[in-house]
Amino acid sequence: MAITMTDAAAKRAQSFLEKRGKGLGIRLGVRTTGCSGLAYVMEFVDDMDSTDTVFEEKGIKIIIDGKSLSYLDGTELDFVKEGLNEGFEFKNPNAKGECGCGESFNV
Repeated sequence: MAITMTDAAAKRAQSFLEKRGKGLGIRLGVRTTGCSGLAYVMEFVDDMDSTDTVFEEKGIKIIIDGKSLSYLDGTELDFVKEGLNEGFEFKNPNAKGECGCGESFNV
């Protein structure tokens, strides 16, 4: 099992963690929602749970809860800028389809 991130994503995550001034890393996960069934969740982690798995990529700890791990295995996190828009992008090989708005996916 593996989760990776691009250099751009690592730099952006590091800048967020530095601005925040605390935290163990970032949590990536999924939740049931949206028109396709699942949506990505990204948040700061201050405390870990016993079901968490930790990946370290480019100096950033990526924490995944046990429920989300099977949905995210093999995912690469990227940070992209397109015109005035910028944000994190999940490149998930497990996703079979995405909704039209890009907010949710299915496996």
